[in-house]
Amino acid sequence: MGYLTSNSQVMMEKCMSFLWTKQTAILDNISNVETPEYKAKYVTFEEALRNRLQSAAGDANPSDSIQEALNSVQAVTHVASGESARMDGNGVDLTEQGVELARNSYQLQYAMRAISGDLSILSTAIKGQ
Repeated sequence: MGYLTSNSQVMMEKCMSFLWTKQTAILDNISNVETPEYKAKYVTFEEALRNRLQSAAGDANPSDSIQEALNSVQAVTHVASGESARMDGNGVDLTEQGVELARNSYQLQYAMRAISGDLSILSTAIKGQ
């Protein structure tokens, strides 16, 4: 297994994909805050990852199974059902979405720094400096 295909690198890639999908859902929610009957979207990833890793851990060759589990897991976008505090049926709480947007932005920055740091170490190793 190479450095760029290690479990940690694949996990960081999946993390970035999840965060980007979550960012898109939050921005959709904010842009539809005045749309009647619009239901807020939310994205999950951790539950699918946990389930795949638990099933992989029980396999005969867990390291290969874990790599496959990481490669196959995807973020899932859900639509909130029945949640509405407004008369027009819109289920978006703008304050909550603003907080989630800020939180997600910080998580994206952290993930980018982690990936950048790993690639910097790899670059240094390749250059031999």
